[in-house]
Amino acid sequence: MKQITEEKLNKYFKVTEAALKKVKIKVPKNTNLKKVAEDFLDMAQRYFQDAKHFKEKGDYVTAFAALNYAHGFLDAGARLKVFDVKDNKLFAIE
Repeated sequence: MKQITEEKLNKYFKVTEAALKKVKIKVPKNTNLKKVAEDFLDMAQRYFQDAKHFKEKGDYVTAFAALNYAHGFLDAGARLKVFDVKDNKLFAIE
C-alpha cells in the first residue's frame, strides 16, 4: 500500500485518542521525572491536535505522521514508567 486511506487514518486516530484518555502521570518516587512526564504528555497532545489539523486539510500523510509522533511520546512515557498505564494493546509495555 502506497497511500494512507481515510479508514486507516481514522483507525489510528481512535487508537491514539484512547491511549491519551488512559494516560495518568505517575512518576517514580525519589526522581525528578515529573517535568519529563508533563512534557511527553504535552507533546503527545500537541501532535494529536496537529494530526487533526492536517486531516482537515486533506493531508493524510502528515496527519498519520503526527499521530505516530503522538503515540511515540505516549509509549516513551509508558516505557519510562512516568505514565501509569497497564494496557499493552495501546502502549508498548511488557
